Amino acid sequence: MSTPRTLHLGVDLTDGGAHAGGWRAQGPVAPRPFDAARLAGLVATAQQGLLDFVLFDDSFTLRPQRGAALQGRLDAALVSARLAPRSAGIGLVATVDTTHTEPFHVSKAIATIDHVSTGRAAWQLGWSTDAASAAVFGRRPAPDEVDALREAEEAVEVVERLWDSWEDDAEIRDEATHRFVDRDKLHYVDFEGVHFAVKGPSITPRSPQGRPPVVVRAGSPLSLDLAGRRADLVRVQATQRDDARAIREEVRDIARDAGRDPNAVRVLVDLVTVVGQDRRSAQERLDLLEELGGEQGRLPEGSLTHVGTAVDLADLLEDWFDAGAADGFTLRPASLDTDLRAIVNGTVPVLQADGVFRQAYPGTTLRDTLGLPRPASRYAAAQ
Repeated sequence: MSTPRTLHLGVDLTDGGAHAGGWRAQGPVAPRPFDAARLAGLVATAQQGLLDFVLFDDSFTLRPQRGAALQGRLDAALVSARLAPRSAGIGLVATVDTTHTEPFHVSKAIATIDHVSTGRAAWQLGWSTDAASAAVFGRRPAPDEVDALREAEEAVEVVERLWDSWEDDAEIRDEATHRFVDRDKLHYVDFEGVHFAVKGPSITPRSPQGRPPVVVRAGSPLSLDLAGRRADLVRVQATQRDDARAIREEVRDIARDAGRDPNAVRVLVDLVTVVGQDRRSAQERLDLLEELGGEQGRLPEGSLTHVGTAVDLADLLEDWFDAGAADGFTLRPASLDTDLRAIVNGTVPVLQADGVFRQAYPGTTLRDTLGLPRPASRYAAAQ
């Protein structure tokens, strides 16, 4: 018998929410978007709902909008590292850019989060094509999308080789022989590409997941192709169910053509949510957010959007999931505090009652939650 599909749900905790006015919609409580206790509270709420993961985006520049838009952002990997020992069960997805960050640093940062969280880290692959980000570093001009994605794909290859460079049992800690590691089980990666030449090995022991899942946010044909070849989890945008189903099948076809198992790739649709007690109150909340957001008072364009009740949201999720349009969704609450609580307390119980969402985390790692196998080290397999 085949294992039934399980709906996967993550939540984007970046900034104050998907709406520019979300950070101001805090009622009488003064907004504190960079407060560590607030972030821990949001993760605890998502964990209470047994969501697959929380996600933190990152960037090197301030938002181009002025006025009411939230400005400033904490480092996604460092935030994830802080939250790792203060959470359990839920995955922690950190965005790290590859255009201006060396693969060695990426591999070490994400592997460290995986160790600290005992196997709940993931890396959302980032890249930069804007002149403002390049100017922050001043080392190179901004690449175009083609070059940025080629470099990003090389970076994924290097990072995964570094994650594999320690075999699982390389750390022996043998007091009798005074040996901490078995040097025969540490491997040079010896990668030479167009953008990188990396010898290795990593200085970080192999992490609990072996290779933390790689997440790619695909918003163009080129990035979709990269995602199908390299990602474990693919984030896509679609406003119509049939369009989403076609994108999902395209990702699976790309994965298959690359020699991968398409059933080991999860395709999640981005979904912006504005949840209320009824549809009228949800629309009134959206109207308030647009007023608070000023000139930037609009929901993100191009994403599936739900303005309505928590139960109606559950119906939407199930409909798209059952139709094969998505393996799950990356939820983007318009206002984090309000909409995340509504999802956890109102939407998740409906999905659980309908038997499409879990009653408990299935294991200890994010790969367990996503239903993905733990890969073996390529170097151990080569011996």
